[in-house]
Order: sequence, then structure tokens, then C-alpha cells
Amino acid sequence: MRTPRSTYRFQITPEFTLWDAARIVPYLSRLGVDWVYLSPVLQAEAGSQHGYDVTDHSRVDESRGGADGLHALSEAAHAAGMGVLVDIVPNHVGVATPAANPWWWDLLTFGERSRYAEAFDVDWAAGGGRIRIPVLGDDSLDALRIEADGPHGASVLAYYDHLYPIAPGTADDGADARTVHDRQNYELMNWRRESAELNYRRFFAVSSLAAIRVEEPWVFDESHAEIGRWFREGLVDGLRVDHPDGLADPGGYLDRLATLTDGAYVLVEKILEGAEPLPPAWSTAGTTGYDALAGIDRVLIDPAGAATLVAGETTHDVRSAWNDLIHGTKRGIADGILRAEVLRLTRDIERSGGLDLQAGANIPSPTDVADAVAELLTCFPVYRSYLPEGREQLEHALVEATRRRPELEAVLAATAEVLGRTGAAPSVRFQQTSGMVMAKGVEDTAFYRWTGLTSLTEVGADPAELSLEPEEFHEQQRRRLELMPDSMTTLSTHDTKRSEDVRARISVLAEIPDGWSGTLSKLQHLLPLGDASFEALLWQALVGAWPISRERAQAYALKAAREAGVSTSWLDPDAAFEERMSHAIDAVYTDPIPRGVLESQLAAIQSAGRSNSLSAKLVQLTTVGVPDVYQGSELWDLSLVDPDNRRPVDFDERAELLGIQEAGELPAIDETGAAKLLVVSTALHVRRDRPELFTSYRGLEARGSAAQHVLAFDRGGAVTIATRLPLGLARHGGWDDTTLELPEAGNGYVDAFTGRIFGDRDVRLAAVLERYPVALLERIDER
Repeated sequence: MRTPRSTYRFQITPEFTLWDAARIVPYLSRLGVDWVYLSPVLQAEAGSQHGYDVTDHSRVDESRGGADGLHALSEAAHAAGMGVLVDIVPNHVGVATPAANPWWWDLLTFGERSRYAEAFDVDWAAGGGRIRIPVLGDDSLDALRIEADGPHGASVLAYYDHLYPIAPGTADDGADARTVHDRQNYELMNWRRESAELNYRRFFAVSSLAAIRVEEPWVFDESHAEIGRWFREGLVDGLRVDHPDGLADPGGYLDRLATLTDGAYVLVEKILEGAEPLPPAWSTAGTTGYDALAGIDRVLIDPAGAATLVAGETTHDVRSAWNDLIHGTKRGIADGILRAEVLRLTRDIERSGGLDLQAGANIPSPTDVADAVAELLTCFPVYRSYLPEGREQLEHALVEATRRRPELEAVLAATAEVLGRTGAAPSVRFQQTSGMVMAKGVEDTAFYRWTGLTSLTEVGADPAELSLEPEEFHEQQRRRLELMPDSMTTLSTHDTKRSEDVRARISVLAEIPDGWSGTLSKLQHLLPLGDASFEALLWQALVGAWPISRERAQAYALKAAREAGVSTSWLDPDAAFEERMSHAIDAVYTDPIPRGVLESQLAAIQSAGRSNSLSAKLVQLTTVGVPDVYQGSELWDLSLVDPDNRRPVDFDERAELLGIQEAGELPAIDETGAAKLLVVSTALHVRRDRPELFTSYRGLEARGSAAQHVLAFDRGGAVTIATRLPLGLARHGGWDDTTLELPEAGNGYVDAFTGRIFGDRDVRLAAVLERYPVALLERIDER
């Protein structure tokens, strides 16, 4: 198996195609990148900016460059000695435009008789033999009409610009549109009914992404035929698998994928909770790196200050407060937008024979069973189990659910027993559903409500874990080296809530908790919204991303407020609150007083934020695993949640700055971000060109009065030295007498950034970190 030494993630879109990416390959090679990493490239919905709504597995998306574009990109990468990693989407397909998806169109046309009925996960009985499509603005079909000469040359039912097939023989008698609709294998329904009444499995709560049953051999074969061609023809070298937790059998799927790709490098987009291990039997090199991200962020956070800021979340201990918060948000999701999934599980349990209760126990109603299912989903501590692996997680959920709902003890126990039957329909579906509740309840709700220090609330992170001491970080890396040495590491992705540089800046607030609290109080007084938690989130986001355009700030605020679901929401927007919020954001751009407060806070933390950014980036690029650089993040990237983090990248600017660096100029740490480019390009080159220096891991301990401000480790000849808690270091007066003992190296070390040589084993950090807050020392070997 060929393994990358690093990757660079491109977001391939209709505006930045595979052809465009091919033209950027020479720049990536100069940057030191080993593999090109592509977002999904199979045919997706027209205009899709992300590609996760695949409509046709049989071809590369024409708007993204098509098959010729992929060939050109692959040829360019391979000619430069680089590999190609592609993101694939096995769990679901895009169905927003039925005519664009041949499988879905056929399913709607022929219903249970369709060849593709087995490919989709539809509860036909629940819909009276019909698929429920949540598209109507209300309960009226008055706008429905019949149109001749539809997308596939036949008459169709049209609801505004939505087009649906007409089954053969159902419109021949000249019936009106409503009558013809009632004869179809689908039912168009009010979109507000989807939360409880949808009868097909989907991706999370997105009804326009219908799940497919890739566990069926023919479904796998047909949906992966094009992917197989990529490997047979040598176009692609590895894969990133999106959302494996949605699959019925992730382990079995990965085994089939390994056979298809002849054992190629494969990563899974899997979020691990705490010390949860990746199933060891899986045919994968590891995860996409959220677990690494969380540790890197936390080792740069001041524990005392973080505790002060987070203390405002609760009067109880942080862990209990966080657990109570996510219990409420997850239960809200299970009872709300994912109610249909809970009811489907309840029907599955009934169809499997129901609950086996103790003698004399009352037979529970379907409502009680649904309550028990929802509570077990809510209390599930990780994304999912993979029975028989992970049975202890189900047992944990039962104990916690019983503690919280003792009146349901008997029903909970009986329900958990059914859900624990490996391979049975309720068990499989529960495992596919628990991750949906976790993602929507935690990442997409609780993360917008837990706002004391928002750099803690990132995908894959545990916000109740406030910080890591260096030795704890070192232990994490030793464990990663043992278990997942080729897993990816990352700091920014298309899914992160805030880019790495925004989080690095926000984390500085933990070093000045009183100062930030004062700033927040001033902004709340000047621009009150009546939602203190959201105000903390909003103003941290603006401080973290400043300067940011008014349009980007407004878009972020609206999404964040609706995701939080406290003062407004997606389903029931509060116009008054949203208008007040919009005016508050406008004021920062028009009123010098709140703008002055914001910019004064930024001035106090900007330099330290840049120090954190450089430290985090160097650590990520040199620690255990395969480092990924998200497009554009080789310079300062002050992006917020998607779609903000999918904005176009100015590669010409980056290439020009890289040229200046290649000419030998050492950049200042300033607004250009050239210093970060130096760190990224230098570290990537060292990893690519001298892999023998990255074969082990040993934490290094500094000595002296400022020892707590350094994070250092040896990878087997490459020594990383990074500054942590830079404001505290400045208050201390600098490095003073602090030293670091380097591992034995007969010819000494050279700092890859500055070219300075250090011959002594015991080095003064004031000398090593004189120019930059980071150093990458390469062992000098005899030539």
C-alpha cells in the first residue's frame, strides 16, 4: 500500500474544476505536498458546491471537469511524483432533482416493482405503499399540474419547478393532476410533515439526500464501478470514505472496498469520542483527523482561564453540565427533526416480534416504546456501535437512560435487549441512527449553545475537556503511533465550525478571561440581543475572524442562531430577534464605538493568536500521522462554518509569496501570512524529503522558569519546538533561563526555518526561538 506523507485538500466545484486543480499541481509540488486530496467528483446535483449529493455514480461530474478533467489532474499529479486521494460518498445520493438521478427516478416511477427498490431503504408499509416526498409548501395540491414532454420524454407531474414521473397507465384516461398524483408510487406532502412521517432513510435530517443500501452486493458493484475504474487505470491512489457510520455494515463495506482497490490507502470520516478506538479489524489506515485536531487545540489552551470562561455555563461541574446539555439537545433532535427515524425503529421492533417483557409486566404502548428508543439514542455515549463490538456502549446507554427515566425501566431494558441482537433489523437500524442523533444534537446544536470558549466546540472535540498538559499530549501521540500511525491529521476541513486560525486566536482569550469578559459585557450593553449565550458565540466569532465582510458576518450569525435553536430556528424563525441581530452586526461596521471595542480586543490578542497558529500548524504537520493542509490554509485563513470555509482561494498570491520565500527571504509575522507559508512549506518538504526522520515519537521536557510554555517532541531526528500560552510567556518576561535537551546527534541540528545550526545538545530556547515562536530542527547527517 502506497501511503502519503502529506495531502492537500481541494474543494472541486463547477467554478474550480479538476482542470483548474491540475494547473495548480506545480505549485503544490513546490509547496512540498505529497498527495492531492479531492472533494467528491462523481456526478452531483447541478450547481452543487460540495459534491456530497451524488446523482449518478457512473460518471465524473461534467461541471467539475468530467472524466477528462480527472485524467488531466491524475496525469499532472503523477508526473510530479504525487498521489491522488478522492473523497467518496457511499451512504446516500442526491434526490433534490429526481430526473437527475436515474435510480431515484425509476423508484418513483415503479415503486416497489422498481429494480432499484432494493437499493433504497424505504418503509413501504408506513406510506401505504408510497414514498413520501416532503416538498409541498402547505397541504394543498392546487399548484400541481401535468406537463407533456418531461425530462425523459414522457409526461410528468409538476409542482412549480419540481418534476416527478408518472407511472405507465396512470394518466391515460385524461384524469386531472390531483387524481393522477393519487395513483403514483409517491405522495407529495407538506414539508413540515417530514420530521415525523418521512418513510425513507436519509443522510441525517436532509430529505434531499436519500440513503442507499450499499450492503447489497449489486448496489455496491454498480455504485462503485466508476471508482473501480479509477484504480484499474491507475488514476487514483487512495480514498476518503464519507460517513461510514451511516452504513449497515461499515467493516464489511471496507473489506469490499479493499478488494476493489487492491488494498489501497483508505481513510474513514469517523469521529471518535474520547478514548474510543477505531475498530481494529477495519480495512482502513485511520480517520480523517478530527481526533488529532482536538488534542492539538487543547495543548495550546490555558486550563485556568478556560475553566473561568466555561464556568459561566453552569453552577455545577463542567462534565455534568455538558452531559446535561447534550442530553437535552439530543433528545430534542430525537423528538423533533429525527422523529421519523425513531418511529421507524419502533415499527422495526414491533415487526421483529415486539418486546420480551417479564411476566406480569404491562404491555407498553407504541408511544412508550418510541420514548424508550429515543431515550436510548439520546444516552448513547459514542456515535455508534458495531455489534458485537461496542456492546458496552449499549449497556452504558441503558444504565444512563434508566437513571434519567426510572419509570421506563422495564421498557428500556426490553428495548435494549432487542436492539442488542446482532444482525437483526432493529439492531442494525439503531446503529445507523445513533450517529445521526449525535451529530445533529451535539455538533449542530449544543456546539452553538456551549459558548464560554468557542474554540473548544469543534468537530470531534469534547468541550468538557478544556485543555491538555504536554505530557498528556505526548501520551496521545504515542498511542496514535502504536494504533494509527498512518491516520490523517488536520486542523481545518470543509466541516470545521471555525478555521484553525480563528480557533487559535479565540484560544488566546483563555489567557485573559477577565479582559474578554469585560469586552463581552461592553458589547452586550451596547448591542443587546437578549440571548447572552448566543452573544458570547457571535462576538467571539467576529473577534476570531476579524476583519470579516459584513455579508459573511451576517450569513454566519443567521446560520449559528438558527442552529442553536434558542432565540430563533430553521423551522420557526423569530423575525424580531433576527432583525435585532442583523442590526447589531451592522452597527459594528457603521458605529465607531462597538467597532472600537471589537478592534481593541483584537489588538490585545492578535499577535498571540498568530503565535498559536504557527505552533498548532507545525505540531500538526510534524506529529504522528499523515498531515492534511486544507485549501488556502497555508496562509492565515480566518474562515467560519460552511459555506464560508469553501470560498475561492487565491493561488496566484500564494505562489508569488512562495517564490519570495524560495529566493531566501525570511518573512515577518504579519498580516500577509507569509510566516505561516514558511512553516507549512518547510515542514512539508522535510516530511516528504526526509521520511526517515519521522519514524518514532518521544516527548521532550524543557527545564527552567518558562518550561510550561514549550511543547517539544522528537520524531526520530526531526525535533519540533512550539510555543504555548504566549501571553503568559510575555508576562513572564520571555524564555529567560529555559533550556531544552536535544537527542544525541553527532553533527548537531539545523533549524529548517532559519538555517541556524545548533551543535550543543542543551539549547537555550531564547536562542532557538529568537525569530519565530516555532522551530523545526533537522538532525544533520553525514553526507
